[in-house]
Amino acid sequence: MRLAILISGRGSNMRALLGACAAPLYPADAAVVISDRADAPGLRFARERGVETLVVARGDYADREAFDAALDAAIRRRGVDLVCLAGFMRLLGGAFVARWRDRLVNIHPSLLPAFPGLDAHARALAAGVRFSGCTVHFVREEMDTGPIIAQAAVPVHADDDEKSLALRVLEQEHRIYPDAVRWIADGRVRVVGERAVVRGAEAPRGAFVDPAQ
Repeated sequence: MRLAILISGRGSNMRALLGACAAPLYPADAAVVISDRADAPGLRFARERGVETLVVARGDYADREAFDAALDAAIRRRGVDLVCLAGFMRLLGGAFVARWRDRLVNIHPSLLPAFPGLDAHARALAAGVRFSGCTVHFVREEMDTGPIIAQAAVPVHADDDEKSLALRVLEQEHRIYPDAVRWIADGRVRVVGERAVVRGAEAPRGAFVDPAQ
């Protein structure tokens, strides 16, 4: 499966995906890494690993529709099968999302549907939740919605701040994003209604309790 990975910054999840793609038996390969920012540090990382990079800057286009069309054309020219958003900080329009329906995935640093959008860690801490985490999901037009493929939960510690919680969650992002892409490439994921079903996967037994007794 040929991947287009979209980034806006350092692309830590892109790095996790490229690391997975380098494994001999991984069923996907990165066709291109695209950023909306020419100064995104992740572009250099990708180039150093022999992956094609491309900048499609929003400022070069009159409106979002033109930007989306240029992005779509660039992806299609490279024979991409799956688009992976990895810290891509642009909202994609409905036409783009519809063209790539169930072939467009994102990772978000919360247990969706809780805390969509920006500042997820700050809002989780402010809400006093005992667990936070991350979610890989198929993308729909409304921000941070769509069928959930995988989630990972981490405990929230009493002394956590945004940085410490983000680091704990990020470790799990790097774990579940490559796994979710592997399942899609292996044909194990199908969307039924608005629910993603992963063949051969089971939920963990038992329960996680925080605070533990």
